[in-house]
Amino acid sequence: MKILRLLSLPALLSMVLVLTSAQNAGDKETERIELASKVLQAFSTSDESIPQELLKETEGMVIIPKMINAGFGIGGKRGKGVAVVKLPGGGWSNPVFITLTGGSFGFQIGVQSVDLVLVFRHKGVLTEVKKGDFTIGGDISAAAGPVGRSSTASTDHKLEAEVYSYSRSRGLFAGISVNGTNLSIDKSANANFYGADVTSQQIFENGKSTKASIVALKAALKGM
Repeated sequence: MKILRLLSLPALLSMVLVLTSAQNAGDKETERIELASKVLQAFSTSDESIPQELLKETEGMVIIPKMINAGFGIGGKRGKGVAVVKLPGGGWSNPVFITLTGGSFGFQIGVQSVDLVLVFRHKGVLTEVKKGDFTIGGDISAAAGPVGRSSTASTDHKLEAEVYSYSRSRGLFAGISVNGTNLSIDKSANANFYGADVTSQQIFENGKSTKASIVALKAALKGM
């Protein structure tokens, strides 16, 4: 009580703000991981799920909940999500926060919110990102993903593309593509959630975490 009396009102307010900021640090990032888990759960129970043949070859995955896709002739995209890679033991890494932006050409009209999943056949594309970003369809090949739990690839039967895209739509839209979009590391989100000194490379190499949101995400990945 004596200590509290010695503190001025501005000092007390400053202490409250610091404590509140610490408590809320990472809340948005936790929500992003939780939304990513829900997206994977929805995909795994869908009739048009990702084929097991492709999942066996998958070494990396990007999940972007509620990506905004809008356009009239030339489309624009913007979304925040997470990226994970498969570890040597077969488990999944902790999630790295990423941002996807850009546009695509073709007939597109309307606005929609899309749950997007990008399946990577090689994890090096994600773990060795140059300058923190790369262009899908430019730096790496991309294709619309084949669907069906046990079907083989219908659009690219040899599975020669580096990235396969899957989406679930809410709203009206025609013609969706990830070609021409830029995927970059969300350094500020990673710092908020993991700490300022942790790099995306270190996150990708780490598969250990007791955080409930990450545990749930890995369970959803395992259930694909």
